[in-house]
Amino acid sequence: MCKGLATLPATCLKSAKDIKHKISFLLQKPEPQAADQKLMKVNTTAAAAAAAAAKRVPTAAEVGKWKESFSHMMSSETGRMVFTSFLKSEFSEENMDFWVACEDYKKTSPSKRSTQAKQIYQQYVEADAPHEVNLDAVTREETKQNVENACPSCFGEAQKMIYTLMEKDSYRRFLNSKVMQKLCQNATAQEKKNCDCAENRQALTGGA
Repeated sequence: MCKGLATLPATCLKSAKDIKHKISFLLQKPEPQAADQKLMKVNTTAAAAAAAAAKRVPTAAEVGKWKESFSHMMSSETGRMVFTSFLKSEFSEENMDFWVACEDYKKTSPSKRSTQAKQIYQQYVEADAPHEVNLDAVTREETKQNVENACPSCFGEAQKMIYTLMEKDSYRRFLNSKVMQKLCQNATAQEKKNCDCAENRQALTGGA
């Protein structure tokens, strides 16, 4: 076998080596960084959850709770998704994004707290941030100082202010919006459909 290879033209041997080199390169091609893979997985999961929440028709009881108080709606994942859609129509979804980021930050491990605090501050709090939320100068400066220590409650006052802003401003318009009217109609229609199905099953069972 070795003798046969030796008799091959030099160009053939060079081509074979080139192919071998390319195959080795492809096999050794580095995988995406673990952090990037994790981020992609988190984003995909979040997008899937958001899509599922958006497609699900809330019950009349759920919608009733959302109308009852802002806190009820904020404690519901589906409620937050619906309200975020409304905020997007008003170009103020950064308020919800900031509030959610603050909630996630509270669960962050101490080793990652400093990095995440700076990211949230740069994204939403500092002047001219990409998604700057509406905070007064005192709260903005206080938050800036808190971020240097990165304690679990460093965004406490800022988050509270944005929560109140959404409750007193956007939420009131949301209650009178076409979005809420549509929700009530869909929930009522779904409830009636469920009742009709239940009655039909009962009639069939009784007839059997």
